[in-house]
Amino acid sequence: MKKDFLLLKVALPSLLIAFPGFAAESEIKQRNTDKSTEVISDIPSLSEIELPATNAELLTQQSAPSEVNPETEQTPSDDPDISIEAIGEKDNLPQSTPTYVIDKEEIQKQGATSLADILKRMPGFAINDVGHGADTHTGTYYRGASINQSVFLINGRPINNNVNIYHGGTDLNSIPVEAIERVELYSGTASALYGSSAFGGVVNIITKEGCGKPKLSGSAEFGSLSLNNQQVTYGGSSNNVKYNFSFERFFTDNRYRVPVGAANRDEQGFLSNADTATSTYYGSIGVDLDQKNSLNLDVTKLSSRRGLIYFGFPLQRDRLDHDGLNVGLSWKTRLGNGESSNLTTSIGYNQDYFSTYGPTGAFYRTGALDTQQLTARVDHEWKVTSNNKLRWGLDLKNTDLTGDVLSTNPSSIAKNETEDRSLLNTALFAVNTWNIGENFLIDLGLRQSFDSQFGNYLNPSVGLRYAVTPIVAVRGSWAGGQRNPGLDQLYVYDTVHGWEPNPDLRPETGSTWSAGVDVNFSENLIGQFTYFGSSIGDRLGVIDGKWANIGLVDTNGLEAALQLKIAASWSTFLNYTYTDSQIKTGSEKGLQLGLIPYSLLQTGVGYQNSGWQANLYVTYNSGARRAFFTNPGDKTTDFAPSFVNLDLSGRIPLTSNLGLTVYLENLLGEQYERVNRIYSPGFTFRVGLSANF
Repeated sequence: MKKDFLLLKVALPSLLIAFPGFAAESEIKQRNTDKSTEVISDIPSLSEIELPATNAELLTQQSAPSEVNPETEQTPSDDPDISIEAIGEKDNLPQSTPTYVIDKEEIQKQGATSLADILKRMPGFAINDVGHGADTHTGTYYRGASINQSVFLINGRPINNNVNIYHGGTDLNSIPVEAIERVELYSGTASALYGSSAFGGVVNIITKEGCGKPKLSGSAEFGSLSLNNQQVTYGGSSNNVKYNFSFERFFTDNRYRVPVGAANRDEQGFLSNADTATSTYYGSIGVDLDQKNSLNLDVTKLSSRRGLIYFGFPLQRDRLDHDGLNVGLSWKTRLGNGESSNLTTSIGYNQDYFSTYGPTGAFYRTGALDTQQLTARVDHEWKVTSNNKLRWGLDLKNTDLTGDVLSTNPSSIAKNETEDRSLLNTALFAVNTWNIGENFLIDLGLRQSFDSQFGNYLNPSVGLRYAVTPIVAVRGSWAGGQRNPGLDQLYVYDTVHGWEPNPDLRPETGSTWSAGVDVNFSENLIGQFTYFGSSIGDRLGVIDGKWANIGLVDTNGLEAALQLKIAASWSTFLNYTYTDSQIKTGSEKGLQLGLIPYSLLQTGVGYQNSGWQANLYVTYNSGARRAFFTNPGDKTTDFAPSFVNLDLSGRIPLTSNLGLTVYLENLLGEQYERVNRIYSPGFTFRVGLSANF
């Protein structure tokens, strides 16, 4: 499989095309030739998508801001009758590594129905089975690190609960897509700001705020597999108050024919128990108290009911209920008379309730995990001198877990119990950025953690960036990390899989690093190339039905992101990621980590003119190693076959504020194996209407 690395050498010369969805401008408004009717584009072309532009001379990595400014800027336009409202206050992130961004326009254009859909087009991500109905076991990996080895945030607050059993983890369907303003991906020194467990980086989900006159927008979509999806958003501002409210309802039965040997294939030859129904709610209110102070409150609520697909045989019928609530309140203030000192204080509450239940032959089992977290954060950004910036602060997180275990199987009855556990984690963090001369920048970060379960530990990080020429910059970073076992892995028996907890588990420890070059080949062609690696010891896994530290995993890989703007209406993109995650100890020594493909490539072309849009995406996946629940005769060294997938999205303007959207997925109609005997449905379609009022 390592030969797939050669694909990069073939792809780069033949496809000078680039990474989608970075820091686009705010809402794009077009007028027809008589300027009497305004045409609002809900799904912009790829030509409107920007990489975080590399300005090597100024040593900056441009990106969309991760915070919104209480004040609204007016962006000049060629038409004096048009004003484009832009909201923006840049987050003072370390600049030694890129910040990748996908914004709301790109999200709409892709037709994303979940956060997994959004992330799969970012470089470095390998998401084997995306969307509603996908089993969390199918895997989300960034640079070889699992979903629980990354930090997920909503508006800068953590939403990871470090739940690992009962199909818990971070639910990538838990936030309504309609409520997302953009998604940002950090790595390197930035991980010191948000958590020591960020081996795989930091994903920050920025939600929308109201702006300008009240506006109602919505969409209704129907398609294959009984899919129906409705979204509605209402937002605006009045004087010093901003507000935004969103609702999304989604359903699909995910019932389609699968080949013999597929996981969860019922007697009629259909994929069984893969239906999903979710309702998600989001609301935010922001108040500008004065020129220096603002308050923001946001609430996200999820209700999800779904079946679970296992890799195993025979047919599994377990169900998963997931209810989530996330509430956050933040106060931002400017200290002093200028903008060189800004303080943000936030508090948050996050609850996740996972309940898994179902029959196992003549017996019945249930398992429930109720996690509640209270968080508080003080974050101070201070421009000490013209060449020195300091960002430092304090994180507090208290976690309470209640685990209920029940099984009627005589062999498991003795393990039925209720576990109540809690822990407190406090951390001090600081990242200092120095501009040494005009061409050299260095970031130094420290995160000191105090954990009631695992004691005190320090995680340092460093990053640098050097402008070789005005169009070429080189960069590098290194960060140490520690991810502690979850309370469920330590104390709660997993009735679904029969996995026993282990109170003697040790934390995963190790480091990550990267080295890269950013190049402005021309005004229309930008490239970013990154070598990345990590070494994680005491990695957690299951041995003989019990949680254990399984040993060392070393990862090395390469990312390439290119963007070419061909003409005013045309643009193309390319993403390529090569990941070699090798197990260094134990019975699987020398093998690729399960579920992670060696090679993943995505490319496409987009066109837009007068409100008409068409975007073609191509995905190549080299196939991942089958790691769990294999068929008799299968070997742990077996890989799922490679596959190529084509998707087409488009928009047809019907009126000035109404558009017809069409998404055709898997145009080749191939029923390829996505991962571990779970097969795609073949060709599917979605058709919808979107409107703004």
